[in-house]
Amino acid sequence: MDDPGCDLAALRRTYALFPLVNGLVAGWRRAYRERLRPLLSADRDTTVLDLGSGGGDLARALVRWSRRDGLRLSVTAVDPDGRAHDFASSRAVRGVTYRRASSADLVAAGERFDVVVSNHVLHHLDDEARAAVLDDSARLARRLVLHSDIRRSRGAYLGYWVLTLPLAGSSFVRVDGLRSIRRSWRADELRSVVPPRWHVLRRPPARLWLVHEPLRSPGEAAGRDGRAPVRSSRADGEGAS
Repeated sequence: MDDPGCDLAALRRTYALFPLVNGLVAGWRRAYRERLRPLLSADRDTTVLDLGSGGGDLARALVRWSRRDGLRLSVTAVDPDGRAHDFASSRAVRGVTYRRASSADLVAAGERFDVVVSNHVLHHLDDEARAAVLDDSARLARRLVLHSDIRRSRGAYLGYWVLTLPLAGSSFVRVDGLRSIRRSWRADELRSVVPPRWHVLRRPPARLWLVHEPLRSPGEAAGRDGRAPVRSSRADGEGAS
C-alpha cells in the first residue's frame, strides 16, 4: 500500500475492506467507550483529529457511535497520501471533514483539537518520523492523544493469517496486514522509545494503546460539565508505563 506505484484498483479494494477488518481486530469500539465517550457532550461539539486516516473508516465509525449516544462529535480525518484522501472523500458523511495534510502541516497552521487519534500508523514510522508525530500530536491535542496499533505476537500473526485467507489475492489486506504485524511493537519495546508522560497500555485483541493526556489547568481538569474526569476500570492500568 505504501508503494506509490501499486495497483490502484487493489488499493481501493483494500480501503473498502478496512471497515470489516478493523471492525474485527482493531478494538476501536472499546477505545471509544473507555477513552473518547467520557469526553463528549450532548450540548457542544468535541473535535477529533484522525491522523493517517487512510480510507476514513475510523472517522466515520466514531461519528456514527457518538450520534447513537446522542453526543456531538466532529472529526477531521487527514492523510498526506492523495490516493487515500480521494477514496475517503468519495465516502463523505456529515460530521467528518477529509483533508490531505500531515500532522506537521496542522501544527504549522496553529490548529488544535480536543482529541488526536490514529490507527495502525506507528509501525509505519521510523524513529525520526515517530518522534515527530508524537511531538505534533501533543501540540495538537487539548485533552487526549490515543494512538492504537498492533501488539506483535505469534498468536496475532497466526490468527490474522487464518482470518484473512478468504481475502488472499483480492487486495493488499492480507499481505500488508501480515507484514504490519511483523513490523509492529511489543509493549516493552514501545515503552522504551516513547517520551515521558506517554503511557503504553495492552488491550485485546493484540492491541497497544499509546496514550498522552496534556497537562490542563485545574478548571479544565474538572471537565467541561464541571464533573471530575471519567476514568475507566482498573484494567486501564494493565501494562501502563
